[in-house]
Amino acid sequence: MTEAATLLQRIRGAWRDITVSISGNVKPDLSSTSDIDHLREQMQSCLEARGGEVSARSRAATLGHTYLGLDRKGRERFLKVLAEDFGIDEEAVNRELALLQEAKPHERANSYTDLRRSLEPARIKLLMQFNGLPEGVKFLVDLRADLARLTRKGAAFRSLDNDLRQLLASWFDIGFLVLQRIGWDSPASLLEKLIAYEAVHEIESWDDLKNRLDSDRRCFAFFHPRMPEEPLIFVEVALVNGLAGNVQELLDKDAPVIDPNDADTAIFYSISNAQKGLAGISFGGFLIKRVVDVLQGEFHGLKTFSTLSPIPGFRNWLDDVLAGEEKLLSDSEISNLRETASITEEAGNPLQVIFGTSNWLEEDTICDIVEPILMRLCARYLLKEKGRGGRALDPVGHFHLTNGALVERLCWKGNATEPGIRDSYGLMVNYLYRLDKIEENHEAYTGDGKIKASANVSRLLKT
Repeated sequence: MTEAATLLQRIRGAWRDITVSISGNVKPDLSSTSDIDHLREQMQSCLEARGGEVSARSRAATLGHTYLGLDRKGRERFLKVLAEDFGIDEEAVNRELALLQEAKPHERANSYTDLRRSLEPARIKLLMQFNGLPEGVKFLVDLRADLARLTRKGAAFRSLDNDLRQLLASWFDIGFLVLQRIGWDSPASLLEKLIAYEAVHEIESWDDLKNRLDSDRRCFAFFHPRMPEEPLIFVEVALVNGLAGNVQELLDKDAPVIDPNDADTAIFYSISNAQKGLAGISFGGFLIKRVVDVLQGEFHGLKTFSTLSPIPGFRNWLDDVLAGEEKLLSDSEISNLRETASITEEAGNPLQVIFGTSNWLEEDTICDIVEPILMRLCARYLLKEKGRGGRALDPVGHFHLTNGALVERLCWKGNATEPGIRDSYGLMVNYLYRLDKIEENHEAYTGDGKIKASANVSRLLKT
């Protein structure tokens, strides 16, 4: 049974005893007008404060049970009704605005309160009722994950997504989250979730997972009290000596295990968001800082805190630029590439031709000439290329720079696996968290758009 199916079964079981029987069960795709009318009546019933708290919970559980029984198209229609029919009451807003304009000075405080209340969509009250249900918060998180695929279909879906994101953000404030270490002795159900949710370096087997949880490794996750069995985000850490620059060696199951008390460096090599429905609600930066505090308390020999990070946007950026008008290579580089790889002028850009060869990373003579070119272009991508709002174009880079890290080192053949070559031609990067410079680096990046980098990385731009 898949994780999704297990969760669905668990939620249905948790709600079985509190749902109410409603005649006229709807079809899974909500294809008829009567289905939609029945659904609308269910939603309206949830908003009516009849029968007290127990009845309200029963109606919400029944509505949630209806949603869980729908197919993909039915869920889209469910969300469409919620988005379009239970938004802001414009007539109520206009009425409160008129009353505010007519209010005397001593009446305005109450008028502002009434106006603010009228600006709250009815669906917010409806969604909040799930907070009181067992597994209700997880239900809303997964509902938002379903909603994510619909936000391009109209402003109503985007408005609903924004409402739900703000509601979840208030519930998932960092002050409510619990940091927990995950080890090999953790429940099997939790370990299975690590395997399923790992988003950076796929966990290939139970032996692979056991290696990542060995004595010289650490894994930490944030949990929410209302979702105690579901990690929100987790980070995997290797305790080593010196900066690690190769993920294959870092994850080698046959590599010797070192005494973690002898390690001087903590390498954060994988950070995975486990809940798609919490996209846009950031707590990864808090996770890193909390983990640094825990590791410092446990291992006094740790002096360096760094990542070994993927560069997910580099290959797409480079391929696009190489296919465009901009000249990235000098005449001497083009000549050397053609000569080394026996590429004619008619074949086109020699770097593109080389990249089209499946085994180019295994050819030492080709790598010797490609490496300095690729490292220079990657340094440019990380340090100079900007996206919307002046943020770093690379999403992983933006995350770590926002948290106060600096670009410390580029790692040639840092990930020579198929995913690493697909995303970044095998390159990886170390982002360094210098504890005495985190705030300074954060302010430089978020305030002035300045990306801090080591002298070695900055020097690559001039090669």
